[in-house]
Amino acid sequence: MTSPNDDASNDRDCLEAPPLTMTEADADDRSRFRAGELALFLDRKGRTYQETLTAGGEFHCHLGWLPHDDVIGQPVGGWYATSRGHVMLGIRPTLGDYVRLMPRGPQVIYAKDLGNIVSMADIFPGATVVEAGLGSGALTTALLRAVGPNGRVHSYEINEAVVNKALSNVRSVIPDTSRHEVTVGDIFEGISDTEVDRVILDLPEPWHAVDAAANALITGGILLSFLPTILQVQELVLALNSDGRFARVETAETMLRGWNVSRRSVRPAHRMVAHSGFITTAVRCVPPGREGYASRP
Repeated sequence: MTSPNDDASNDRDCLEAPPLTMTEADADDRSRFRAGELALFLDRKGRTYQETLTAGGEFHCHLGWLPHDDVIGQPVGGWYATSRGHVMLGIRPTLGDYVRLMPRGPQVIYAKDLGNIVSMADIFPGATVVEAGLGSGALTTALLRAVGPNGRVHSYEINEAVVNKALSNVRSVIPDTSRHEVTVGDIFEGISDTEVDRVILDLPEPWHAVDAAANALITGGILLSFLPTILQVQELVLALNSDGRFARVETAETMLRGWNVSRRSVRPAHRMVAHSGFITTAVRCVPPGREGYASRP
């Protein structure tokens, strides 16, 4: 915790916040903070503090306190002085920031995998997506943003105890969840939806859901599974291959390494986010012997 002596000895902690002009603040609503939305404050050491802005509210940390009313209506990307004179940068959190800092239930899928899941499953605006494993809501949030206002996400979750916290996390980023349906139940018993574009499985034993996914997916639809161990991946791939209704079965993992770049040196970060899980994808296809399957002449 910073002491008063530390404040006096380090002027950099107590810089004067640059004035905020009305021209900057009024340029565009998207460029200003609004009540009810998330703000991310960064101190001079790069530490982050996430806060939901409310009229009359206050942000408190070891660097002092800051009235929310001093932030609401002011520019995103502005500099804000706390009661102790510390200047903090105020921005909107990215989805990756929010996932890292949000209230936790079950283990979350982090940003480095969320982006690849959306890309590798080819989640597109207007898609109908079935998700198994609501968890803490991180993946659900990414899927809802990707399908857009004309798409739909249907989440299956077997553990009713995690649903409320997950939905609260989703609503913090996407207040309108009318495009999201939650079923408390076991996806292994079947999927009520038909003509589904994508099925996303965040389950420990997704091979038990292969038949249900194949029945729900349109031909050309994509199944994606996220698994922590390669032996689970092997079990899933064997099930996909034996089912006969899937092709182009592929598995990959993502490793993320940051870099420190300055005038005097360029080097990789001392720590990296290495293995977190395997992403396996498969395309629903026409099985042999069915209409649409080309026979040899």
